[in-house]
Order: sequence, then C-alpha cells, then structure tokens
Amino acid sequence: MRPDGFTDPADGLFTRPKVESGGTGMIRIVSLWVLILDQLSKYLVSRYCVPDQPIPVIPHVLCLTYIHNPGAAFGFFSHLGVWIRIPFFILITLGAGLVVYAYQRFIPRENKGIRFALGLIWGGALGNFVDRVFRKEVVDFIDVERIHVFSQNFPWIFNVADSCITVGLVLIFILY
Repeated sequence: MRPDGFTDPADGLFTRPKVESGGTGMIRIVSLWVLILDQLSKYLVSRYCVPDQPIPVIPHVLCLTYIHNPGAAFGFFSHLGVWIRIPFFILITLGAGLVVYAYQRFIPRENKGIRFALGLIWGGALGNFVDRVFRKEVVDFIDVERIHVFSQNFPWIFNVADSCITVGLVLIFILY
C-alpha cells in the first residue's frame, strides 16, 4: 500500500482509494436537520396558510405562497401522470442516495464543507421524497418576487428542501 492510500498496480491488486469508515456522521446529522426543518415548515404552511394566497413577509421581495407541486424542484415534470411521476421520483431519490453514499466514501473526513453540502442535498432529497410518498405532491411556499432571471421575475415557488439541494450543489462546485 502506498502512502497516498492507493495500492500499487505492480502488487496485482485492484487499485482504488483507501476508504475510511465513520465519515458519514456529519452527512447524517445535517440530513436529519434538513428533513426536520423541511417537514416542519411544510406542516406549518399547510396548517396555517390558504393555498394560492400570498402572504408578504418582506413586501415586494418575499412572500409565503402555499401551493401543491406535483412536479420536481421548481415545478419541473408536473405535467406527467402520477403513475409515471411517483416511480420516477422514487428512482431519482434512490439514485441520489447512491450518488451521495458513493461520493462521500472518497471524501476525506477532514473535508467538512463537502460533507455538509452532501448532507444538505440528501436531506433535501429526503424531504421532498417524504412529501411524494405521503401526499403524492410536494408542498412549496417560498415565493421570491424580486429576483430576475433572463429579464423575467423568478417564476418558481419552492421549499426548504429545494433550497438545501440548490445550496448543497453550489457549495460542492465552489469547494471542489
């Protein structure tokens, strides 16, 4: 075994990075907190808000607008039938879980930023997965009015899970 954790090809062994176990703690903790915050926020919004009635939080910037989203993040794929949508999202969530698990095995334990980002992504995926399994759609409520995308107002309403997935992906691109 070489000092960098790889086996020497001359040894006739399969070469791969050394895998250290026990580095998933941060991912699990962050994922759990994201899942709890996401589900709690969705419960509170669905309990106390009226669908499609914006509640200004910061006037002309941020509203709470409770909607039911049958699609993916930001409403993508909402036009698909439920018999296609639910199995598709289950496969996507399982795939995301496998990617997070496989990817974290090659990240050094000391790289807490990437592990935090993976926790955000996995927690967000689980949060929306729970909605899809139990509600057959996702509760969205964060409505940003003043962000302009391609000279248009930001048209999507999203939730805590979507936000965590997006922030996690951005963090991975920045930190990697």
